[in-house]
Amino acid sequence: MYGLIGKMRATRGQRDAMMDVLLASTGAMPGCLSYIIATDPADADAIWVTEVWTDQASHKASLQLPEVQAAIAKARPIIAGFEFQVETRPVGGFGLPAVKTG
Repeated sequence: MYGLIGKMRATRGQRDAMMDVLLASTGAMPGCLSYIIATDPADADAIWVTEVWTDQASHKASLQLPEVQAAIAKARPIIAGFEFQVETRPVGGFGLPAVKTG
């Protein structure tokens, strides 16, 4: 599996609008096992996104989907920046298939 955890910053006062765009675009994305959007209780303009994919290729392919391209275009004016992003290798958990490590 392939994972990403990132922190995005909305322009001041636009966090909810940006979350609406993200939530509306998280429908059928082949290979996406989990896509979680969360607010940051200590930062009124920040959004954390945690993604789990079957593999990195599925994530990369999702960026070309028309729905995702439209969401990116819609959100672009209210994105102030990306502060943090890390790649992970999920090994399982509630709702995810277990994978062998090692």
